[in-house]
Amino acid sequence: MMSKRQAELPLEEDVPMGSPVSKKARVEDEVQQGELAAPSQWPREQKFEQDERQGNDILAAADLEAEELGEGAQDDDADDDRPVIAAPKRQSAPMEGYSDLYLDTIHRQILDFDFEKQCSVSLTNINIYACLVCGKYFQGRGPKSHAYYHALEVGHHVFINMGTKKVYVLPEGYEVKNKSLDDIKYVVDPYYTKNEVSKLDKEVHDAFDLAGNRYRPGFVGMNNIKANDYLNVVVQLLAHVFPIRNYFLLHEFPTPGTPQLALRFSTLVRKLWNPKAFRSHVSPHELLQEIALRSSKRFTLTQQSDPVEFLSWFLNNLHLSLGGSKKPSKTPTSVVQAAFQGHLKIESQAITAHSDTQNARLVFTESGTTNSQITPYLILTLDLPPTPLFQSANRESIIPQVPLTTLLNKYNGLVASEKLAHRVRHRLLHPLPPYLLFHIKRFSKNRFVSERNPTIVTFPSPRSLDMSPYVEPNPDIWPPSEPILYDLVANIILDPTVAAPAAGEDAAADKGVNAAGGSSSSGAGAGSEKVAWHVQLHDKAMSSENNRLQSQHAGEQRGPEWLEIQDLFVKRAESETLFTREGYLMVWERRKTPGTAKKGKGAAK
Repeated sequence: MMSKRQAELPLEEDVPMGSPVSKKARVEDEVQQGELAAPSQWPREQKFEQDERQGNDILAAADLEAEELGEGAQDDDADDDRPVIAAPKRQSAPMEGYSDLYLDTIHRQILDFDFEKQCSVSLTNINIYACLVCGKYFQGRGPKSHAYYHALEVGHHVFINMGTKKVYVLPEGYEVKNKSLDDIKYVVDPYYTKNEVSKLDKEVHDAFDLAGNRYRPGFVGMNNIKANDYLNVVVQLLAHVFPIRNYFLLHEFPTPGTPQLALRFSTLVRKLWNPKAFRSHVSPHELLQEIALRSSKRFTLTQQSDPVEFLSWFLNNLHLSLGGSKKPSKTPTSVVQAAFQGHLKIESQAITAHSDTQNARLVFTESGTTNSQITPYLILTLDLPPTPLFQSANRESIIPQVPLTTLLNKYNGLVASEKLAHRVRHRLLHPLPPYLLFHIKRFSKNRFVSERNPTIVTFPSPRSLDMSPYVEPNPDIWPPSEPILYDLVANIILDPTVAAPAAGEDAAADKGVNAAGGSSSSGAGAGSEKVAWHVQLHDKAMSSENNRLQSQHAGEQRGPEWLEIQDLFVKRAESETLFTREGYLMVWERRKTPGTAKKGKGAAK
């Protein structure tokens, strides 16, 4: 049995002969010239053993070891010139000779700036940047922004600010000023000069997209996301009304103070007339989002609505967005009223009934009191005659026809219509607006069924419609002997092969403003998914070009003067067959007749 070691004896003297060699020899091997290195320079194993020999607590040695491991890791990071994750150095300008760095990674074919400007991560619409490599939207460009992380993670380095149209390289953060990016900036926000706008209706300019497809600026298709073709045809129609188009092409809206409805409509009109577009169609997604918000989801991209109902709502809200007055006024307070607003005189007499005892019947007569009022209008409603109840002998459907002038007799002041126990007469007043909107009332709905009237409205020519018989004479404004001629600009039509509603099919009732100040039912069938809306547009520039060519070379034409657009599809339409389709909403432009301005005060307006 081994005897107990005395405390004063050194540890080395009491080591048994069979025990391992002491670790002191290893330490002494590292000592040079008989001197031990400083304890701070000893290896970790040596420190641990020294602490053990000195009787120090083993836990204290472990803590020291852990602390030194942490210090060593910091020293290693400090000495490493290339850390694993390090923030790139921010630059105010590109390095000399590298001003076009990363510009070859831009992918123009997939860029699409028609959609809502929202960050794809945070869904915010503040300070949005678009990646020019993949087309996604991100917020900000600072070191903690989503665009900055996108540049680090994916390796996409070129971004454009959707508000200022400045291009930056991330993560370095410097602005790129290169002329090769001007085409992208123009597509983000097209702009026009007065000289360019003045030539839109005079000179034909063909354009080509990135795929090499030819298109006519102003006559491009619009994407039907799901069921927004009712909006597409209305936007196409307004984009070809001369004062509306020119106002939104040239007017610069202050972004902080302009309502989004006017701002987004202006952007869409400018993209429709863009001669440098990357693709030959546009998407109304951004305008649709604002309309759905402003209308409390009354008009959306997923449910089809009536074009006249939407046009009535849109014109009134666009008028207010441009600072127009809420109260009726004789003078226009916005470009919308200046283009479409006219005034109408309505005379009404109450219908009274009394008993004819001699003939045993009721007799309806008009009371002697006539109420007259003057009301403004934007859209004139034309009532179609009832459809025939019977078919022909060979059981083929009879499609009746009625001249447009017959429908306009509603406004000659002589033809009366019955409404709510009153006999009502209408008369247009001078001055007529520069543009007339005619709504042909095709849909009716009762308690049991919704019906569409397929009557064809004929007109001999899309030019020279004389409106003087329907206007109350006023020599101070317009000479009575002078005709008031209007030319057709656009025509929204309904495809009968698609739009025929089934019996009992429900549809939304039209609540738009009509000429008499009441409501017109035009929603039957319009809310159905089977409806297809088209728009026929007059190409004034091509018409001028054809007239010039015919005067120089008899019979030669360069292209069609009328085009029909259904969503993304654009095709030719013949002026001789325009009336053969079921017209629903027409726009007629007043012709400027030379010499008339000297005879009347309002002729030149």
